[in-house]
Amino acid sequence: MTEDVNNKRNRYLGKAVSGRTRVVGVIAFPVHHSLSPAMHNAAFRELGLDYIYVPFNVHPDNLEDAAKGIRALGIVGVNVTIPHKESVIAYLDWVSHDAEQIHSVNTIHNIDGELRGYSTDGAGFVESLKAVGRSPDGLRAVLLGAGGSARAIAHALVSGGSEVVIANRTVSRGEELANALNAIFGAFRAKAVPLESDAVREAIAAADLLVNCTSVGMYPRSEEQPIPAEWLHDRLFVYDLIYNPMETRLLKAAKEVGCPCMNGVKMLVYQGALSFRMWTGVEAPTEVMERAVISGLQDML
Repeated sequence: MTEDVNNKRNRYLGKAVSGRTRVVGVIAFPVHHSLSPAMHNAAFRELGLDYIYVPFNVHPDNLEDAAKGIRALGIVGVNVTIPHKESVIAYLDWVSHDAEQIHSVNTIHNIDGELRGYSTDGAGFVESLKAVGRSPDGLRAVLLGAGGSARAIAHALVSGGSEVVIANRTVSRGEELANALNAIFGAFRAKAVPLESDAVREAIAAADLLVNCTSVGMYPRSEEQPIPAEWLHDRLFVYDLIYNPMETRLLKAAKEVGCPCMNGVKMLVYQGALSFRMWTGVEAPTEVMERAVISGLQDML
């Protein structure tokens, strides 16, 4: 007897989907490249939780309707990524203090119809640093980019005791972020410089940490590199938030110089783990999630 199509789908997901199954997901545009569904669904299977994580392709013009849909459909929560991290705030009922400060939300939690916005990017970044034995306290960091992820990471680094230089092509955007951080923390801990300038090279020469928060080097433009390789030095920890490819040209150049380095897999895992705990009340199995991400990346090769 031919197996019912729905049963096949349910079996593929690892757990029967029913009217009791709780739904979470991710909103992005585009969303087809996201590894978050594989990562979270692997965690749900591991813990036997009756949840399913679904990708939602949301055009910017439909963002308000998508937010209403979260409430109307009883979706427990969603992750938010490019290009919605800033614009989604207008459609939420409440935003956490740190997310409000950086004007960036990457996690929504629907509590009895109230949409609450949070940012787990900064905390996820710090947790990923700690996982490899690094601490933000006393670091001199250079961040390439000033978008949503950069804002969250800069906030977390300064909060943790780092000094930060923000290098961005649009200098005014970097200056806006630096000025906001200095006002928040009441000290001159951040400054902005133009990307691809002597000021960036000098900042990197004095830095302990370099974080690429841009998309330069991401598939399919994986031959690109955000800064010249000659600016790197072996006292620098190089962190590229990109994870596809797993070794960008920047990371390859860093390894050749002798820099310790890492890609964006662990940050994806740890920021996701914080969202997972928020939605379920359960600690996330981060090793399972990391294996799922790496497996998904290998399948793309």
